[in-house]
Amino acid sequence: MKKITILCLHLGYGGIENAISMLSNILVKDYEVEIVSTYKLYDKPAFEINKNVKIKYLLTNLKPNRKEIKDCIKNHKYISLIKELFKSVKVLYYKKKAMVDYIKTCDSDIIITTRDIHNLWLSKYGNKDSVKIGWEHNHHNNNKKYINTIVKSVKGLDYFVVVSNELFEFYKDKVKPKTVCIPNFINYFPKSKSKLNTHNIVNIGRLSKEKGQIDLIDIVKFVKKDIKDIHLDIIGEGFERDALEEKIKKEHLSKYVTLHGFLNKDEMDPILKDSSLFILPSFTESFGLVILEAMAYKIPCLSFSSARGALEIIENGTDGYIIEGRDKKLMKDKIVELLNNQKKLKVMGNNALLKAKEFNSDKALEKWVNLIEKR
Repeated sequence: MKKITILCLHLGYGGIENAISMLSNILVKDYEVEIVSTYKLYDKPAFEINKNVKIKYLLTNLKPNRKEIKDCIKNHKYISLIKELFKSVKVLYYKKKAMVDYIKTCDSDIIITTRDIHNLWLSKYGNKDSVKIGWEHNHHNNNKKYINTIVKSVKGLDYFVVVSNELFEFYKDKVKPKTVCIPNFINYFPKSKSKLNTHNIVNIGRLSKEKGQIDLIDIVKFVKKDIKDIHLDIIGEGFERDALEEKIKKEHLSKYVTLHGFLNKDEMDPILKDSSLFILPSFTESFGLVILEAMAYKIPCLSFSSARGALEIIENGTDGYIIEGRDKKLMKDKIVELLNNQKKLKVMGNNALLKAKEFNSDKALEKWVNLIEKR
């Protein structure tokens, strides 16, 4: 049985971490699968991982302290700031040392990386007999520095896996290893779906600036003028929570917006079943796995066009809407239009479920197996 190792930064909250957990769960049926995580941020992984998948944490007592540094700056605690900066240097040193040391000793048949820095270290220090695969989850957003970083980092790898056709067309002639497109997937379809009979809208994602949840607060404020009982549920955790709470308070929207923090599938289930629209306000998105998770509940999805990965999932006017130019007024208009039109909402919901089924785990597993078994 071939052994597959997936290298990652952590197993906390995030789209990459969700994708890692799901890939591990489908591969472990046929392979020996191991996840090697630099940091242990929580007592257990944020997303459910099959008990047969081995998990190895490299640093159990050290973790990033970016939040502590920001708090010191914000509160003018300069002595504490110096201590935290020294700690940050220590964390960065051991972050590299621990992963490089592991890579040098890893004899797995297949090694999959999920970060550009891991690509670089695997290229330089990895076992020459292992098949090395870089798995790219981020959109480049035409950032030349980021593009150059990725191209350079994968030079010594055997394959470069991207999650969208757009990224495939962009990278296929730019990188040395063979580029392969394997879209992300979902492996969970709830037995009961949303009835699409409420004025509840939902967003799922890490609370960070690039995810754009702050704009959702303005959108709710606009929608409220037309739909008095509008309610937004935001599921996720992150550094932007304080900013979101302040914005909600400032706009007097505490009755209309709920920040739930991170929820597992069982905890999310009743919220999704009670939601009629999913809104993705991201500034950038390479794929948008959360869109498929919402579509599995028959929920139509709306996204700004800046989330490029959403364009390969949402068919504008069929299972949701793509809003050009981050136009919050137009996003508000489409939300109001659908929530006030039950017939159209349900047609789109049925189409959304059909779309989700196109991205099932069987299709993804077949593509991954084809890649793994090429040697």
